[in-house]
Amino acid sequence: MRYRRLGQSGLFVSELCLGTMTFGGSEGMWGQIGRLGQAEADAIVGTALDAGITFIDTANVYAEGRSEEIVGQALRNLNVARDDVVIATKVHGPMGDGPNARGASRGHIMTQVEASLRRLGLDHIDLYQIHGFDPATPILETLDALDTLVRRGDVRYLGLSNWAAWQVARAVGLAEARRLAPIISLQAYYSLAGRDLEREIVPMLRAENIGLMVWSPLAGGFLSGKFRRDGGAAEGRRASFDFPPVDKDRAYGIIDVLDAVARRRECTVAQAALAWLLHRPVVTSVLVGAKRVDQLKDNIGATEVILEQDDLNALDAASALTPEYPGWMIATQGESRQAMIDAE
Repeated sequence: MRYRRLGQSGLFVSELCLGTMTFGGSEGMWGQIGRLGQAEADAIVGTALDAGITFIDTANVYAEGRSEEIVGQALRNLNVARDDVVIATKVHGPMGDGPNARGASRGHIMTQVEASLRRLGLDHIDLYQIHGFDPATPILETLDALDTLVRRGDVRYLGLSNWAAWQVARAVGLAEARRLAPIISLQAYYSLAGRDLEREIVPMLRAENIGLMVWSPLAGGFLSGKFRRDGGAAEGRRASFDFPPVDKDRAYGIIDVLDAVARRRECTVAQAALAWLLHRPVVTSVLVGAKRVDQLKDNIGATEVILEQDDLNALDAASALTPEYPGWMIATQGESRQAMIDAE
């Protein structure tokens, strides 16, 4: 397990992050995603820690707060020293029926951080993330509330999730101009079957030196090796919760290449897909979640998979984005200048 600096902070996190969306579900969407109880979650967390994963991510909305409770109890059950783990959680989604029980307003953030700390049983959260963009709240109000939490000691670092490139850039600029606590990370969807963030988000992350945490790296299980063009698919989350959206015809072509790469590298298809992400320079940490210990162990094995340049080229070609404006125009007009940079 390797450890990487998160953005421009001094915080180092493991290259794999344990996602806990499968903890605590009972009915509805959360039940479809995962129903792990405390004992099962303890086994998952223990396996992750034994492998060197020190980064754990949850959210207040996961199983309506139950995931946070289970994570906190697992740390106590396993006698984990607080400084040995980096705990991340999020705020934004609805936590009640009222109009103010959601979003990124100062009121909702201040209320929910206290609730998250109570459920986790911790005195501080290492990384507190805004789980989505709130069009009803000025970005400055959100940033000012987050800065208060950092100054108060409830939160150590700040991140965003599922924001557009211009939204992140605006937040970063406002935080710098007002001397507020900086944004150090973005959690976003990225996989071989979904490379959309490479159009605008990746260049922005590089320019602003912001760390990238990847969620759903196997495209909701579609790249797990269980789905085949002939219709063969094991039972799994996608059978009842088909998310994130995937162009399945295109993805089957990617899976064909993943199969070939996995055979060459003597690894599983899922490991090859995760290894591709771990080889991307912009990626800081990849979230892996599991319902069973053996699934998690397989994912952890991706850290030992070394892809050669031929493998990377084949996977890049199979999953390449369709050129889109203004990207193709920027590349065309900047070609000669980029060649001068490359020649330095």
